[in-house]
Amino acid sequence: MLNSAKPTKGVIGAEPEPIKLDWPATALLIIDMQRDFMEPGGFGETLGNDVSQLARAVKPIGAVLTAARDTGMLVIHTREGHLPDLSDAPPAKVERGAPSLRIGDPGPMGRILIRGEAGHDIIPELYPLDSEIVIDKPGKGAFYATELGDVLEKYGIENLLVCGVTTEVCVNTTVREANDRGYRCVVISDGCASYFPEFHEMGLKMIKAQGGIFGWVANSAAVLEAMKVSTT
Repeated sequence: MLNSAKPTKGVIGAEPEPIKLDWPATALLIIDMQRDFMEPGGFGETLGNDVSQLARAVKPIGAVLTAARDTGMLVIHTREGHLPDLSDAPPAKVERGAPSLRIGDPGPMGRILIRGEAGHDIIPELYPLDSEIVIDKPGKGAFYATELGDVLEKYGIENLLVCGVTTEVCVNTTVREANDRGYRCVVISDGCASYFPEFHEMGLKMIKAQGGIFGWVANSAAVLEAMKVSTT
């Protein structure tokens, strides 16, 4: 069972093993909690997905986000989307599959997955403060063609608490990118979700396999407890 160990100061009860973080060098990274993925009429639904599957991640993320704000932790939000002229959207991405609407098509929340449209923005429950960083990314990973690496270096970040959607796509891709760059990643298990529950479970298993080949996995309660203990 995850995170059953007695909490120790600054240590998260995680799998495959507990991890001690230097909290001033830790940031909360919230991946793609956008209306286009989370709400009816957005890109996720055009692909034939049940968007209600993602709702379960909202409250756990909200709890960690509140704690991060209370402790002054660096908070970074990402949004996947493209320029209005689609110059940063490869044809292989735009043309894949048979969605009811493609990237750039007009939808209920504006053009699908286009920067500046209502659907591209983050859901109200987790909306960024003016002081928080928002990274717009054209791909699945948060490092590709973005300023994320520069931001983390500027703030002296070594560790990432990662959450968001979807577990097996943008979360997994970002964690793998971060791991290759030397960051310690703790993925918040109940703060991630997928349209396919089995993909969520397997995505988490991939991260923590082989002694934590890509990172650690912990639930939000364990992360919150470690944050609380570390500040008392």
